Amino acid sequence: MEAPCLALLLFFATLLLLPQSSHGATRYYTFNVTTQNVTRLCTTRAIPTVNGMFPGPKIVTREGDRVVVKVVNNVKENVTIHWHGVRQLRTGWSDGPAYVTQCPIQTGQSYVYNFTITGQRGTLFWHAHVSWMRATLYGPIVILPKRGVPYPFPVKPYKEVPIIFGEWFNADPEAIIAQALQTGAGPNISDAFTINGLPGPLYNCSSKDTFKLKVHPGKWYLLRLINAALNDELFFSIANHTLTVVDVDAAYVKPFHTDILLITPGQTTNVLLRAEPDAGCPAATHLMLARPYGTGQPGTFDNTTVAAVLEYAAAPGHIKSLPLFRPSLPALNDTAFAANFSAKLRSLASPEYPASVPRAVDRSFFFAVGLGTNPCPKNQTCQGPNGSMFTASMNNVSFDMPTTALLQAHYANIAGVYTADFPAAPLEPFNYTGTPPNNTNVSNGTKVVALQYNTSVEVVLQDTSILGAESHPLHLHGFDFFVVGQGFGNYDSSKDPAKFNLVDPVQRNTVGVPAGGWVAIRFFADNPGVWFMHCHLEVHTSWGLKMAWVVNDGPLPEQKLMPPPADLPMC
Repeated sequence: MEAPCLALLLFFATLLLLPQSSHGATRYYTFNVTTQNVTRLCTTRAIPTVNGMFPGPKIVTREGDRVVVKVVNNVKENVTIHWHGVRQLRTGWSDGPAYVTQCPIQTGQSYVYNFTITGQRGTLFWHAHVSWMRATLYGPIVILPKRGVPYPFPVKPYKEVPIIFGEWFNADPEAIIAQALQTGAGPNISDAFTINGLPGPLYNCSSKDTFKLKVHPGKWYLLRLINAALNDELFFSIANHTLTVVDVDAAYVKPFHTDILLITPGQTTNVLLRAEPDAGCPAATHLMLARPYGTGQPGTFDNTTVAAVLEYAAAPGHIKSLPLFRPSLPALNDTAFAANFSAKLRSLASPEYPASVPRAVDRSFFFAVGLGTNPCPKNQTCQGPNGSMFTASMNNVSFDMPTTALLQAHYANIAGVYTADFPAAPLEPFNYTGTPPNNTNVSNGTKVVALQYNTSVEVVLQDTSILGAESHPLHLHGFDFFVVGQGFGNYDSSKDPAKFNLVDPVQRNTVGVPAGGWVAIRFFADNPGVWFMHCHLEVHTSWGLKMAWVVNDGPLPEQKLMPPPADLPMC
């Protein structure tokens, strides 16, 4: 049999092996990764894009559908695409983080990602998962309910609009992080935030690059908010308008009203917006503003504000010389607002959408997360704290990325790629939010935690004050988890669990670990494979704030990882 025919047969055989959906359609996409000249802030850069678009194309699907995306790499850098928040049940080969579930797609090569949307509806997003490539390679994933299933809120939106927050760098982000890793210093910050790729009128040379949302009085709009920024959590508000939060991370929540919301990198939030019906409101333009919630050291984040415009459709003959309204946003370091906003999020926990939170726990973990240092190499000058190099760790282990993908090593029993001895708690406990220890150096290794199938897991994520208390948005691949508790200071295992919410905790894939505090999450390890867990501040991931979970196969056929596809990229 000729090679092309054999390859085709292998491809279709792989399709047949994948979990079948009894209801859904199959949706096909082709992502051509190409270089495109894009100008922002009067600076033109050749940036990686998908199909020449920045941000990239929108994937629209329904719960129960299969999504098949062929990614073709036409740029000089290696590429992978991660389908952020998609459960990837038994399809870990399509998850996308480089050297975790696959080797990258090299120049001139392609790879077909193939997965089914199971038990999720709302908004997710896709982005590159190699180094800092996701600075420009990202786009929305819209997951509609199954056909005939309504939204669980009484309002039918007149229109649905993705609102994607990003960052723009006048310099090449790859060069920025390469220099930082070489010198041990913090990387240069971005030059602007963007809304749907546009910085807006508050930046120099940017008034024409402004996103405008045109609305009709009295209509309801569903805004699908996505934080695709590299390194910044963001406050967001629309002048003179109240938002109703109805969904986060593709899971419905009990609706609540807010004038301001907080969204960390890696999180999504669906909100209902009502365009005011009275005649006075259309005679004005309302700014939509986002700026950072920054808890780290000054100078480590872009302290600017991105603006878009909410513009009412003008009545016939209406003069467009309109007053401009601007919302007020919390102070840069308003941790109390962040905690209060997070506490409002609750799962629907209804018969149709139950909160299946683990009531009992098989395996408990305590992860101290934060910054640290590595000694400066001999004969080199470093620009980190006291002449050292910045690094980051979980339980004092800074993760070393392997050169063979972890999932391949797990599936094929390849020795020497990783060790299954990631510590369940810090080996040397200390006062995590008090005076930092004198020795801030960390250890390095490629360590994972191995779990048996369907283990119920609790992880307490504790921020540390080493080099300053800081909020960390932690993202877990392959799972949604329930946020059962949070607090400030050091977690107290004798008192804090009594206050856990096991009835209607919010279901997420990314959670902000409070600055100077802790958060507790629970999940069932019901997805076989290897699953990355890391800070979604890209600089912290680059510094090693990451680890992985290995979930072994269960005894039944539908509890086992699928075999690797024939076109899986080679390292």
